[in-house]
Amino acid sequence: MERIGFIGIGAMGRPMASNIVKAGYPLTVHDVVADATKSVVEIGASAAGSVADVAAASDIIFTMLPNSPEVEEVVLGPGGIAENGREGMIVVDTSTIYPESTDKVVAGLAEKGMGFVDAGVGRQQVHAERGELMFMVGATDDSMVRVRPLLEVMGNAIVHIGSPGQGIRMKLINNLLAAFTSEATSEAVAFALKLGLPFDKVYEVLTGTAARTGHLLITWPDKIFKGDDTPGFSIALQNKDLNLALQLAQSVDAPLDLGDAMKGVFASMMERGYGNKDFSATFAAACEKAGVPLPPPGAEKG
Repeated sequence: MERIGFIGIGAMGRPMASNIVKAGYPLTVHDVVADATKSVVEIGASAAGSVADVAAASDIIFTMLPNSPEVEEVVLGPGGIAENGREGMIVVDTSTIYPESTDKVVAGLAEKGMGFVDAGVGRQQVHAERGELMFMVGATDDSMVRVRPLLEVMGNAIVHIGSPGQGIRMKLINNLLAAFTSEATSEAVAFALKLGLPFDKVYEVLTGTAARTGHLLITWPDKIFKGDDTPGFSIALQNKDLNLALQLAQSVDAPLDLGDAMKGVFASMMERGYGNKDFSATFAAACEKAGVPLPPPGAEKG
């Protein structure tokens, strides 16, 4: 059985790592916040004091880290995986980072005879808890054979996009569209409430036509309608991902007029203190601007 490492035991990393342990895999975990690994260790994982220790104990290492610099440091930096790993090891990065960083890591690991898989995560923390994530994967066929059983422990939709680097590119497209639809839905529904339209009727119409979105059906009822804005996936992270996608679009000369407008929208939400709130709080921000109550009367009927 493959020995697994997991670096980055945060809001998403914790349930992902927990599901690996529950599936019976030997797991070694590490996080810069020592207490972050406690709950996973309690169910059977081993705690490592450093990235080097994880590399020594693992055949396949997953990373779930905040951004590009952290991934490059953990994989290619002093004391990192490339320096302490061995030929045949695979690194699976589930972070959302800039694709040029992914390409840099792919090349750096290849020099050491190590493989790399980028497995962008779709869906949210609640799905991670249930082992129902989607993974958008960039991998060679050989690496895919080795990592697929592990991805299936954490998710129920595994989409092999193509070669290493293509998974993260697909993830940025996915999150870009999620940002667009979240704000568009938020503004439209807040506008309807401002007009005095009953929310339950607004909900019935907008979820019964081509205007329907996952925000109305899943994200908002699960979180913001319950008064819960604790971040499963925060607006700050969505803002980061939006800007990564805009940077990528600029690099290939792809027009994103709506994306440029969205950059200002998310910057405004950050300035207004919504950064550390759940992504569903885009609706709270729209309601605040429109001066309508949240949750709206009738939301419980949605």
